[in-house]
Amino acid sequence: MKKSKPIAAFNSPFELGVRMVYLLNSLQPAGADLQKLVLLDYAIVYSDDLGGPPSLHTPVPYRGSEYLSRRDLIAQGLYLMSTRGLVAVAMDETGITYFAGDSARTLVGALTSPYLRELEGRCRWAATTFTTLSSRDMTERFAQQGHLWGAEFEGARARGHQWQ
Repeated sequence: MKKSKPIAAFNSPFELGVRMVYLLNSLQPAGADLQKLVLLDYAIVYSDDLGGPPSLHTPVPYRGSEYLSRRDLIAQGLYLMSTRGLVAVAMDETGITYFAGDSARTLVGALTSPYLRELEGRCRWAATTFTTLSSRDMTERFAQQGHLWGAEFEGARARGHQWQ
């Protein structure tokens, strides 16, 4: 009998896919390309870095590198959620755009854990704050504020802490 590989719950395509469903639901009727979704994921997880509500996750050192490592997981999560009607995909001459699927609102409304309510709030904040910016503008803004590379150092300095 072959042992099955345990399914990762954290930092998995499933976790990132669920976050994308919540995010795309907040962006409706607009959608976003993969690059913008990666940037928005950083914004919803570490919203405090960007002047928003308290961060959804505990700020960890080197969190700026998560921006790069999550791209593939987000793409896998989007695919997974698209197979369940939670994410819709449109392709045209400008590229691939992801939208909330027909079942996204139902999922978001049905799940009521405190974490997911917090996630929904961060997604609404990110959608309101960044929806008019292009991926390029968001990248420039985050980088200028030190949040994609070295955010952990800039944030500590701003709060008067020294890294040891």
